[in-house]
Amino acid sequence: MSARSRARRTSLPLGLVLPAAALLALALAYPLGRQVVLSLQSFGLAQQFGAPPEWVGIQNYRDLVGDSYLWTVVLRTVIFCFVNAALTLGIGMGIAVLMTKMTSWVRIAAQCGLLLAWAMPVVAAMIVWQFLFDTEYGAVNAVLTWWGGDYESHSWLASPMSFFAVATLIVVWMSVPFVVFTLYAALTQVSDDVVEAAEIDGAGGWQRFVHVVLPSIRPVLLVVLLLQLIWDLRVFTQIYTLQKAGGITRDTNLLGTYIYSLGIKGGDFGTAAAAAMFMLALTVVVTAPYIRMMLKQED
Repeated sequence: MSARSRARRTSLPLGLVLPAAALLALALAYPLGRQVVLSLQSFGLAQQFGAPPEWVGIQNYRDLVGDSYLWTVVLRTVIFCFVNAALTLGIGMGIAVLMTKMTSWVRIAAQCGLLLAWAMPVVAAMIVWQFLFDTEYGAVNAVLTWWGGDYESHSWLASPMSFFAVATLIVVWMSVPFVVFTLYAALTQVSDDVVEAAEIDGAGGWQRFVHVVLPSIRPVLLVVLLLQLIWDLRVFTQIYTLQKAGGITRDTNLLGTYIYSLGIKGGDFGTAAAAAMFMLALTVVVTAPYIRMMLKQED
């Protein structure tokens, strides 16, 4: 192949990618730059009314790092993120495998149900979930009491453990449809010839799944896991809504609601911006191993 042909083959992908990359950079450059500048300033309510901000350098970061409550929130956020991502991926994989065994009509009905759950607005879904777990009129308490349990007027949101159990149920319920659709599409692309060859060689069902199917869909699994970690790490609406419904804010804060309480509720926008940058760094740290695995897989 001549040098001119190689240059032409290289320039075409670059020409297709560069416009989108340039638009993305323009869309992110100002907000990210403004966030960095704000995190280095003392920016409170006075600055909202025109007072000039005071430049404090990295003092906001020092205050955050020295606050033990931040590390409590970080640990709580990371645990919540990994638990939800693992449950979502496991349940989603199980349903996706079941869908490959369903008849066409049953599969279509299941897909419609999953699509409706996925398409429901978060706020509308949270209203339904709040009703289900309501202390006085909740359907969950009514059913458990009818079964003989002592759950009359039981508050599911007053205890941090039950609060996060409810939050996990909601987040996983909202996230599973995306995982199911993506993994089901990947499973339909696995070669039947390879699976049948493994079966002929004596591999059982679980062995075929672990050693043939999973390696075949590994790139898709890594992408889904990466996206799920990012989404679960920055979950906000579900936690905030449950806190407003009766949760103890300090005992149930994740990084998203913690940043909100610093900025919007507390009026300390400089520290809130520093916490947001800290959250960005945490996202990079958590997702870096999976990005590295994706790059190795690509090579």
